[in-house]
Amino acid sequence: MPRTRRAAFLAAPALLVTLLASLIGGPATERAEAAPAAFVHPGVLVSRGQLDFTRDKVNAAAQPWKGAFDQMMASKYASLSRVPRPRAVVECGSYSNPNYGCTDEREDAIAAYTLSLAWYITQDSLYARKAIEIMDAWSGVIKDHTNSNAPLQTGWAGSSWPRAAEIIRYTYTGWPADRVERFKTMLRTVYLPEVANGSHSNGNWELSMTEAAIGIAVFLEDRAAYDRAVTTFRGRVPAYIYLTGDGSLPKTAPGSGLDTRDEIIRYWQGQSTFVNGLSQETCRDLAHTGYGVSAIAHIAETSRIQGQDLYPEVAERLRHALGLHAKYELGETPPSWLCGGTLRDHLGPVTEVGFNALHDRMGYPMTNTQALTERGRPAGTNNLFVAWETLTHAANPR
Repeated sequence: MPRTRRAAFLAAPALLVTLLASLIGGPATERAEAAPAAFVHPGVLVSRGQLDFTRDKVNAAAQPWKGAFDQMMASKYASLSRVPRPRAVVECGSYSNPNYGCTDEREDAIAAYTLSLAWYITQDSLYARKAIEIMDAWSGVIKDHTNSNAPLQTGWAGSSWPRAAEIIRYTYTGWPADRVERFKTMLRTVYLPEVANGSHSNGNWELSMTEAAIGIAVFLEDRAAYDRAVTTFRGRVPAYIYLTGDGSLPKTAPGSGLDTRDEIIRYWQGQSTFVNGLSQETCRDLAHTGYGVSAIAHIAETSRIQGQDLYPEVAERLRHALGLHAKYELGETPPSWLCGGTLRDHLGPVTEVGFNALHDRMGYPMTNTQALTERGRPAGTNNLFVAWETLTHAANPR
């Protein structure tokens, strides 16, 4: 991205946040209008209370948390011999072809998060120091992302980095202040301008980018960036998951330029019959649908930790999306009107966060999602930006 574009993005005014809130749909709720006056740390996807709950369960050898912990610790991401592989410029084409640092960056970011969880649960400082080593390696080198997948790549890696940084910065005393500042500079100058610009590609792009933006905003304590991310979220979610109350056609994201029925149906992968919970990418494949649904839950989870809960605004859409796709993942044959009767790929390990929030905390009945979630435990990682969510979020009341 040209440096002039990096410097040009502006925070959305609070008025736009209020106006765009009306696009979410579903039951009327009290809406969060602005970033919190004081940010909660650690507070990106997992809170200190959630981490304490997880550690207590693992130490008591309770399931499924102990099994999930053992799975994480046996993964390559928890290795204390890992050697980070930073690059000044990460170049990612479509489907990461070419792949110049794309896998290295994503996996090093997941490793930093994995090691931060390992630190908190075991209290072994070796894991904290290894997480710091990886974060310092990248913050001292990376300058840019290029090629067609740059926004998505930045969103994926940018979702994992602040999760790791939040845990280490606020629960471990050994990260030197100058390196913390350098890491902040990396997020502020390399990642945030890219993800804050949004995307009119398939919806999983903008949702993943928005997840990165809100996590980075929390770590930087940047209220304007947080507000901008919430505005994007409120515009994108109803354009990604359909509810019958939307009318005969799905909503469109602000600025999408989709003005006709044919354009909307084309954007929805040729699907012309719409039902509760259908995703804009259902008929593309379930893997990309899983990316989008997961990012929605992650963003809402971070907002809840920060004290301005977005779950009530998206609960109907998210629970229907999880339930609809879980039904077919569990083996039900899709009808001929749905994607021509064929659904491709699988959602991946993406249901724990949303299921815990909607079913366990908010009390929604979610039979299909519960069955799929429990069948998939312990949920591992998709090697992109989802990792270890049975460990951190299974039945976590905090």
